[in-house]
Amino acid sequence: MRSLLVVLVALLVAGCGDTIVNLPTNPTPAPSTTPAVVKHTVQFRVQGNATSARVRYATPVDGLTQVVTSLPYFQTFTTTADSLFLSLDAMPLSFAVSVSYPFMSVQIVVDNTVFREASSQDFLASPLAVSGQWRQ
Repeated sequence: MRSLLVVLVALLVAGCGDTIVNLPTNPTPAPSTTPAVVKHTVQFRVQGNATSARVRYATPVDGLTQVVTSLPYFQTFTTTADSLFLSLDAMPLSFAVSVSYPFMSVQIVVDNTVFREASSQDFLASPLAVSGQWRQ
């Protein structure tokens, strides 16, 4: 009986092979919880056949800015914000004598998509204004 027990133990031990345990050498990296930073391009556009215009716009960096300029006028900035209040207004100051059909247009464009726009076709010196809360 004793020899049978020895033979069974010997068979059990012989049946077991080497056990390979792979242990990691570095800790598992934690998943990233910070979202990727997305930059948005905002452009203020004023176009028309006025020879000069007063343009006012607001950005989070510059605040309220006013310029007297010739047309067309473009101002671009980039931001990582996902919500912004944007405003733009322009008023024609003068037209050329040869202009029969006056025209002026203002646009706020975010990521190559028109966000707000307005246009006018008269000689009156009234401002065109657009504004709004942009959200991603």
